[in-house]
Amino acid sequence: MKLVICLGNPGEKYSRTRHNAGFMFADLLAKKLEGTFHPENKFKSLIAKSVYKNEAVWIVKPMTFMNLSGEALFALQSFYKLNLQDLFLVYDDISLDTGNIRFRAKGSDGGHNGVKSIIKYAKTQTFDRLKIGIGPQPPYMKSEDYVLQNFNSEEMKTLEAALIKAVEAFLFYCDNDIYRAQNKYN
Repeated sequence: MKLVICLGNPGEKYSRTRHNAGFMFADLLAKKLEGTFHPENKFKSLIAKSVYKNEAVWIVKPMTFMNLSGEALFALQSFYKLNLQDLFLVYDDISLDTGNIRFRAKGSDGGHNGVKSIIKYAKTQTFDRLKIGIGPQPPYMKSEDYVLQNFNSEEMKTLEAALIKAVEAFLFYCDNDIYRAQNKYN
């Protein structure tokens, strides 16, 4: 099983913001795998359950807002007794240029509060992840303001191409492993 937790903020107000690159990825992956999101209130999430090559893939969009994303992971893990080796996290990264993606097998939160919340509830930094570039952040702007901005039309075109590549990269990861995915896509 793959538990794919994609970070973002719920609501139309945030749907095209930089911080919602994870949710945009989730929507594209669910479409590719023919999954449909349904509210799962006890897990504080929207979840699309699908299958890829005979393996269950649950695509999760926490509805807790970014800074509390770990609550959704905790609810799912507690109820289903999930193995954290099945966890795969997808989120935005201001240190990567818009359009770039990067796999990692472990690491700190890098200042990302959603990742910080996931690490807090997972009690580990060791889980596979895919970062989607949304930067660079202008030096005169606070990161909190930058990540809640909408992409402009040119950036959105770049991001859409990156999201298609990210879905392809995730499926390659499923067929192989994190190290081969890093070698091919980082």
